[in-house]
Amino acid sequence: MVPARPATARGRFITVEGGEGAGKSTQVDLLLAALVHHGIAATRTREPGGSAGAEAIRDLLLDGADERWDAVGEALLLYAARRDHVVRLIAPALAAGTWVICDRFADSTLAYQGYGRGLPLADLAALHRFALGDFSADLTLILDLPAQEGLARAARRSGAADRFERLGLAFHQRLRQGFLRLAADHPRRCAVIDATGDRDSVHRAVLAVIAARLGVDLQS
Repeated sequence: MVPARPATARGRFITVEGGEGAGKSTQVDLLLAALVHHGIAATRTREPGGSAGAEAIRDLLLDGADERWDAVGEALLLYAARRDHVVRLIAPALAAGTWVICDRFADSTLAYQGYGRGLPLADLAALHRFALGDFSADLTLILDLPAQEGLARAARRSGAADRFERLGLAFHQRLRQGFLRLAADHPRRCAVIDATGDRDSVHRAVLAVIAARLGVDLQS
């Protein structure tokens, strides 16, 4: 009899959150490189997007006039995209033992459409349960910096601002407070990282959290 192969350990699902200009994409790239350097199978993805269907919805969400969608429409589109993303990319990768690092996930919907636009958090939680059940990240890194600084950083990037970046300072201040409240409400899953420093200092803080929360030392 051929001995059974040991089951592949499930990959870890890490989400990186924060307001505009917080450096999420940069830190996702650096974390992915650190994981690969240490021999850990890993992939990066983003929201909205990450799968073919979700990328098509991303274009609908981010482009066009500011008033193109109301908050309810945004939430429904985001969860249609998120469902496709999880089913087609995230869940299969995790089952195969690959770590998945995602630039934004469900906390962004709670922050943007909930704390930012005023939708009831309970309704968004119900939408999550309907679309994804109890699926959630193993670890969420929230990159925090003042809203005004984040918007200034975002404005220095090349390319036109998207619908969400064009929203006013008051919205982005509510957004920041929303992320901090989510971190306070979910301390076992979320870790707040000061994103006001330079790229490398923030990366070191990310790696320290990975070591403390997941028991994986990527700093050597």
